[in-house]
Amino acid sequence: MFIPLKDDNPTLKFPYITILLIAINGIVFIYQFSLGIGAERFILRMGAVPYEITNFTIRPPYSPFPAQLTILTSMFIHGDILHLLGNMLYLWIFGNNIEDSVGHFRFVIFYLLCGTAASFTHIIMNINSLVPMVGASGAIAGILGAYLLLYPRARVLVLIWLLFFIRTVWIPSIIVLGLWFILQIYSAGLGGSGVAWFAHIGGFAAGFILIKFFEKGKIGSYKVLK
Repeated sequence: MFIPLKDDNPTLKFPYITILLIAINGIVFIYQFSLGIGAERFILRMGAVPYEITNFTIRPPYSPFPAQLTILTSMFIHGDILHLLGNMLYLWIFGNNIEDSVGHFRFVIFYLLCGTAASFTHIIMNINSLVPMVGASGAIAGILGAYLLLYPRARVLVLIWLLFFIRTVWIPSIIVLGLWFILQIYSAGLGGSGVAWFAHIGGFAAGFILIKFFEKGKIGSYKVLK
């Protein structure tokens, strides 16, 4: 197992949006936790259920809005504290550099688009599933894809944990994120485990492709004249 701890890639601007996203996810989780036994109902209402989205229907417990909007709400809900902390760690390490690269406002759009692409990938592969999908990992996977393309040589401090072998080592991001993506593909092939592996794959691919359209100084695929 390997866990990224930080990178050596400094930013020029304060990552307001990255911190805001982390805060929103944290606040939603605290609210969710405060519901006690009602937390499961909250997840069922706000999570993205493939069957409901593809069939334009809502099953009990009913959401206050169309099922398609749960593609957005599901990005801010997490199953447990480890799910939340793991996602927020990746968001903090890699998100600030992508926000620095594209700008604050564009980063919001980029994040939501990657999360949406991740959700649709999961839905296509599980079209009749009644299990709600929750978590920010699809959108964060898009950030990882963008980071791999923009900063392949940036170094990431990684905690490597293999039984009794524990150490930290600096590894180029192209290796860290490349291995992460390969692991998602491998795990998707195995199936099961309750993790939306295809959402990770779809989000990563979306971020890798979309980032060139979001970099500062570009509108679409054209460079803005200074």
